[in-house]
Amino acid sequence: MATQSPFLLLDGFLKNLPLPDLQPPAWAIEETQRRIVLLLNHILGQEKEATGRLARQKSRVVQLQWRAFSMSLVATPAGLLDQASADAKADLVLVMTEESPLALAQTLLQGNRPAVRIAGDVQLAAEVNWLADHVRWDLEEDLARVIGDVPAHTLAEGARAMAKALRQFVGSAATASPAKAQT
Repeated sequence: MATQSPFLLLDGFLKNLPLPDLQPPAWAIEETQRRIVLLLNHILGQEKEATGRLARQKSRVVQLQWRAFSMSLVATPAGLLDQASADAKADLVLVMTEESPLALAQTLLQGNRPAVRIAGDVQLAAEVNWLADHVRWDLEEDLARVIGDVPAHTLAEGARAMAKALRQFVGSAATASPAKAQT
């Protein structure tokens, strides 16, 4: 008997589920976007090279899109990010082409980048690509400021082990095809 990945079954179920087009309230979207900007600025603020590169792109607008969700960010003179005004014209538009939330999560959990359609300024796209390649959040360091070095290191090691196991599970589920899997 052939078996299928549980991700494929869940994805098929969600696609066929007759849900109305649910949209969160505007205030929730705005607040979430503010929090995302704060987190990105916290991460960028720890990397002098990143803030220097962004400062050279001041007033440039990057629009991020996935399905119905959209967010526009503008580079500030300080090398950080801010939400762009609603009427700001995007210099660069990045659209994630994967429509399925499960397939997108699976791609990210495997450690891969999702497919992105890029339109706009090539130099700005190169800077965004550099940021994606080189800037990482040192969560363990931030956690150590709150709970101390040893507990933060212990939690981080546990999280890394869990992430590795999850990536291996997702990777094996993605590579197992229904024709190959036999019981």
